[in-house]
Amino acid sequence: MNILAIGDVVGSVGCRFLREKLPALKKYKGIDLVIANGENSADGNGITPSSADYLFNSGVDVITAGNHTFRRRESYPLFDSCETLLRPANFPSTAPGRGVCIYDMGRIQVGVVNLLGEVYMEPIDSPFFAMDRILREGLPKITIVDFHGEATGEKRSFGYDFDGKVSAIFGTHTHVQTADECILPQGTGYISDVGMTGTIESVLGVKKELVIEKMRSRMPVRFDLASGPCRMDCILFSVDEKTGKTIHLERFQIK
Repeated sequence: MNILAIGDVVGSVGCRFLREKLPALKKYKGIDLVIANGENSADGNGITPSSADYLFNSGVDVITAGNHTFRRRESYPLFDSCETLLRPANFPSTAPGRGVCIYDMGRIQVGVVNLLGEVYMEPIDSPFFAMDRILREGLPKITIVDFHGEATGEKRSFGYDFDGKVSAIFGTHTHVQTADECILPQGTGYISDVGMTGTIESVLGVKKELVIEKMRSRMPVRFDLASGPCRMDCILFSVDEKTGKTIHLERFQIK
């Protein structure tokens, strides 16, 4: 089974580029399931019902999120009603939505888990203990985890801790693709960060001039999305359906 993970989709610019490139990529690579982090898919940040719907209609099967999950109040009901729109599982249980989904593909089920890191992030329950609980509750043999976090050390520690217990772990949040993709010793595919889907000549998808102004002035600056040529950062996990282990992985960028 071929499972594609797409890095943080930034605003309407990133959404449009994903729609332009994903259908042909799915056909060319024989992709069975697409997971995309959409927590910044609305212009500004956060996710809205319209940006989520746009991603689903563009060929994304499961949308994950992160620390910007609930920036848009209009999305709260959608998190409750849509089983394939996830928020981090280690959010308080009172938060809208869910952090795990079981995607039924007919012949096989795939689990998708969304977690938020603790290091350099806002206070949150431990993603390690949350994953322990989720595993005790039971998951399909093929399970993919989006670990949305800042610190590479935390992500790699999580990868080794849960090696062999899930099929693949991909990091999101930094918008910068890492070159450390590997299959861990017990068969779990891993990458610290998939990257970003958005404008290349930007600072994490934002107009670079605005970010430079903020860095120099230390004053509040309204961020606007950059325009221009885009790229879509991805990783493709090939998973053995019998064992649930990753047997091949490929990191790439679509421009």
